[in-house]
Amino acid sequence: MEALSQAISSGVSVPYKKSSAPIQSHGPISSLILRKARSPANPSPVSSRSSLIRASSIQHSKSSASIDLSDPNWKSKYERDFEQRFSIPHITDVFPDAEAIRSTFCLKMRSPTEDFVGGYPSDEEWHGYINNNDRVLLKVISYSSPTSAGAECIDPDCSWVEQWIHRAGPREKIYFRPEQVKAAIITCGGLCPGLNDVIRHIVITLEIYGVKNIVGIPFGYRGFSDKDLTEMPLSRKVVQNIHLSGGSLLGVSRGGPSVSEIVDSMEERGINMLFVLGGNGTHAGANAIHNECRKRKLKVAVVGVPKTIDNDILHMDKTFGFDTAVEEAQRAINSAYIEAHSAYHGMGIVKLMGRNSGFIAMQASLASGQVDICLIPEVPFNLHGPNGVLKHLKYLIETKGSAVICVAEGAGQNLLEKTNAKDASGNTILGDFGVHIQQETKKYFKEVSIPIDVKYIDPTYMIRAVRANASDGILCTVLGQNAVHGAFAGYSGITVGIINTHYAYLPITEVIEYPKSVDPNSRMWHRCLTSTGQPDFI
Repeated sequence: MEALSQAISSGVSVPYKKSSAPIQSHGPISSLILRKARSPANPSPVSSRSSLIRASSIQHSKSSASIDLSDPNWKSKYERDFEQRFSIPHITDVFPDAEAIRSTFCLKMRSPTEDFVGGYPSDEEWHGYINNNDRVLLKVISYSSPTSAGAECIDPDCSWVEQWIHRAGPREKIYFRPEQVKAAIITCGGLCPGLNDVIRHIVITLEIYGVKNIVGIPFGYRGFSDKDLTEMPLSRKVVQNIHLSGGSLLGVSRGGPSVSEIVDSMEERGINMLFVLGGNGTHAGANAIHNECRKRKLKVAVVGVPKTIDNDILHMDKTFGFDTAVEEAQRAINSAYIEAHSAYHGMGIVKLMGRNSGFIAMQASLASGQVDICLIPEVPFNLHGPNGVLKHLKYLIETKGSAVICVAEGAGQNLLEKTNAKDASGNTILGDFGVHIQQETKKYFKEVSIPIDVKYIDPTYMIRAVRANASDGILCTVLGQNAVHGAFAGYSGITVGIINTHYAYLPITEVIEYPKSVDPNSRMWHRCLTSTGQPDFI
């Protein structure tokens, strides 16, 4: 199991570092981006808020060309460099003579047959295909200054530079004959609402293309090596109603065999399309599989579908399961509010998912309107002291008579005893800050002789196991369909996501560099603070 974890860890690079030197308006840069400083996942208590809002230079490690801002053509050079980084791998990179055939995907014919593998059965052109040159704009806000809330700038003047990525969808030409395809689907990591929805629509779309041989690999990457686990035949009949239940039809697990063993198993089974549902670590593994297939000159398409309930995948508006998690978190927050509001000096503490990113806690707090304090990994805070969380809780009890706290699981890790323990995916096992703040709160109020009634709620496993809501159901449907379209178009080593409300393909390497996190200077975090009314706890 450790072999794949090592491959995954080696596949994730740290893409940037803070520059110690100030940015000059002239001189060479290497894809520099000016933005607000990103807080570490486990920040130490600080005495000044300035560390959260100062502008800092961030250097992208994958940029190849140094760009001189004094060069009048620096924008076009940057755009070319960006286009090269975000170009998506294609079968023809390894097989330049690969044959392209007319697509078998057409909604005028829902059941392709062997008699019709050359295209749709109509003399009329069908205008449902995506042109290979279609692009989606990655950034849509033109900032006027690096000091604007959430600003991400390439130069000190925040000049507008176009950054285009590949639009997702069906192509008119495909590079796999459906009758020769054996497609496999795996789900890795933890549970997340929507897994069955994505599986369902991958299978349905594959069948529309004409694929007859579709299998599910049980329990993630483990299913490639465990001889006791057999692949599961999949069809529309099998998956028709699986979206009505939570969990994963195929099961999930962390870790797995080595990349070489996985590709050996794929060769032995004759798999030439692999759809991987998982988060950053799983995607790093998928990218390693893609590279190994290329190294062996195998005509295989490896396509990822980002699955992280924490919503911490780079560049994407959101990942499936996130909306459902926020909606379900409302139930826990509302229960905590009722408990706190109904008790004398009542206090409700809710711990939500979010190892490195506090998106669920932030948006659930904002949506509920019942949270007084929201604590996330990206924003440092102190529990004790004149500006600490406990002092503010005392103020709330004295003025309101009750309080509700929402805590992301990765918050406050610097206040806990450190551990070197890791799970099967190589993730550090976090301390339970929810329990810690509960204990510290009881201890503090006992010391100040104020009686309190604390209720602690951790709905993590209840939220993970529910079925996707309507919003996530739609997202899962489109992601599953576009994953299949990308594979048939000959792309590999890619993932699919929604970006600025449009669906796009990205090279896996660009989304696994580091987890997306809440920007403490973003408008969304400011909105959350406006809702809770909490001060700085530093």
